[in-house]
Amino acid sequence: MNLPTLPNINFLLRHPAHFFALGFGTGLAKKAPGTFGTLMGLPLFRLIFPLPELVQWFIIGTFFIVGVPLCGVTGQHLGAPDHGSIVWDEIVAMMLVLMFTPYTWIWWIAAFLLFRLFDIWKPFPIRQVDAKLKGGFGVMFDDILAAVYAIISLKIIMLVSTKV
Repeated sequence: MNLPTLPNINFLLRHPAHFFALGFGTGLAKKAPGTFGTLMGLPLFRLIFPLPELVQWFIIGTFFIVGVPLCGVTGQHLGAPDHGSIVWDEIVAMMLVLMFTPYTWIWWIAAFLLFRLFDIWKPFPIRQVDAKLKGGFGVMFDDILAAVYAIISLKIIMLVSTKV
């Protein structure tokens, strides 16, 4: 049985897919690489925030589509399809959550925390999807589901907070 490769800076720079799938290096964090990858989604979304909403959707959609082969190739090279250092899925999903989040620091913190909660917890059907879907699409899709949970939760909190 081959053990998964432990990525390092050489692995990161060996292939363009690795560079992106490992979140520009955030996936190399020794502890909580998914959290560091999620954090990378905030400045990336900030870069596209001034653009028209349709362009933002196009960019995030493109990031998802491109992420499927990026994560697939990197997972193969690491020897683990959903290796913890692959964080492109967290980046893209966090950007999606921010599309539905008011542009204030308190709401962005709430969005970040909710997304991390659902990404780690993996409530139904996220855990089942994660177990069944393999390859790059599986890596990307379960985080999109966690993003949907975070968005729904944010919308409920926004609704309740306006009623109080």
